[in-house]
Amino acid sequence: MKLNLKNPIVFFDLETTGINPATDRIVEISYLKIHPNGKEESHTYRVNPGIPIPKEASEIHHITDEMVAGCPGFKEVGQIIANDIKGCDLAGFNSNRFDVPLLAEEFLRNDIDLDMSARKLIDVQVIFHKMEQRNLRAAYRFYCDKELEDAHSAEADTRATYEVLQAQLERYPELKNDVEFLAEFSTQNRNVDFAGKFIYNNKGEEVFNFGKYKDLSVEEVLKKDPGYYGWMMNGDFALNTKNVLTKIRLRSLQK
Repeated sequence: MKLNLKNPIVFFDLETTGINPATDRIVEISYLKIHPNGKEESHTYRVNPGIPIPKEASEIHHITDEMVAGCPGFKEVGQIIANDIKGCDLAGFNSNRFDVPLLAEEFLRNDIDLDMSARKLIDVQVIFHKMEQRNLRAAYRFYCDKELEDAHSAEADTRATYEVLQAQLERYPELKNDVEFLAEFSTQNRNVDFAGKFIYNNKGEEVFNFGKYKDLSVEEVLKKDPGYYGWMMNGDFALNTKNVLTKIRLRSLQK
């Protein structure tokens, strides 16, 4: 099924050194750009993360330190990627919880200016879990009647994710072929920051989504416990999370 698009949409997948957006790095990114007229463009970049790739990560994606030794760093390819995805909506598998926060962090870390907050985000995994409760390999088998060869290769996973979304639209008439609908449907929380440390409550207020202040207003917590701001700013949190926290704090001080 052809996607009903108003903007180009980019399906992407990352292979990384680990799962922490604040400390881990991209070692491979592959993305498939679909234009409203159906035209497709695909690109894959192997990236030198600048830090050792843990053995546990290499065992999953089969990318080693030796394989990336001569590859460019993210700063060298990041601007190319940013130009390619500018103005595009984004889609992936488990992307809202992992790929989008980590990609946003890499852009910030390398001083690459790209506002990702205005883009609609479709997470095919969330749609899948709401509908069938399984992983990408099972999703590909279930929806596409194919076996996913070369799983955990960014290119194979990216293409499979695109095909799964097309098949989901074919299978479920209640799913609208509309990016805005799919982005809303595949969102589990109304995240304020990409990592989901802050979310909006039903009143539209930013609240903590972790720790001892979970579900409490960020503004109120910073007033009652101003030291918590310093703790987070010095902690192992993503740059995007710290930037959002600072904006909330400055807004609160100006009231």
